[in-house]
Amino acid sequence: MSGTTTTPSGALDATGATPSGVPVATTGNDPLAALRAAAKARAEARTASKAAHAARRAQDARPKRSADELRAIVERGQAELHGRGTPGVVDSDHPEATAEQVVAWAVREFGDSIAVACSMADAVLPHVVAQQAPWVDVLFLETGYHFPETTGTRDAVEQQMEVTIVDVLPQLTVAQQDEAHGKDLWSRDPAACCAMRKVEPLTRTLGGYEVWVTGVRRDEAPTRTSTPLVTWDEKNGLVKINPLAAWSFDDLLGYAADHQVVLNPLLNDGYPSIGCAPCTRRVAPGEDPRAGRWSGLDKTECGLHV
Repeated sequence: MSGTTTTPSGALDATGATPSGVPVATTGNDPLAALRAAAKARAEARTASKAAHAARRAQDARPKRSADELRAIVERGQAELHGRGTPGVVDSDHPEATAEQVVAWAVREFGDSIAVACSMADAVLPHVVAQQAPWVDVLFLETGYHFPETTGTRDAVEQQMEVTIVDVLPQLTVAQQDEAHGKDLWSRDPAACCAMRKVEPLTRTLGGYEVWVTGVRRDEAPTRTSTPLVTWDEKNGLVKINPLAAWSFDDLLGYAADHQVVLNPLLNDGYPSIGCAPCTRRVAPGEDPRAGRWSGLDKTECGLHV
């Protein structure tokens, strides 16, 4: 019999490893402890930053200015930022402002009274705004009909970015709407469905802000080619800015790649424009980017931007 001894299965040697050499996590030997501590510290710092912003915002709150006052700001903004959205018109002496310049102007003029509307097709617009307005309110229209990928993108944005997600809810749940108006109203009267689940909830919510920021781009559809950088939204009674109006789809993807901004996975699955699941289909190569929205119906906009 040899003089060697055997190590019982699962026993540790003097280095804290099993006979196979695999380290075993113990109270005093946890290779992930530092990572867990760092993650906890980041989470605590994030929570503290958000709370501090909310406290300052509450302290600095002021009444919403009148429509006349806000219209005057729009006029100043148009003169300062240019970019009225006139197709083919380029003023080399007064080029339109960049997205970052538009956001900086909005922060100077409106402070915390800013709402970012985001469909969660991507998080580029919230990211652009949050660089100069941390913890800005990001309005997500929770229609009840979203793709799971869209809801997942919303959750990722809330966890990863310095923004405050505000879920904007319709008056009726999907079940209540089915009971009141018949099942699948979107298939029979999509305009009415959009009005109840998008337009009315957003209008109601925007009443608490002086300006809303959208991700509308001129290259998205013929109906959007004249999108200005800043305008007066008569329907909602506030200022509306479109910082990304001059961007292309490639510009958007490039920004997302450069800044590691989360994108809805559907963008890479044939959905360049993403709405509610029942009313959105994939777009064929060469088709208008919004051809997949309400396909086969005499409808091109949900009503938010018209």
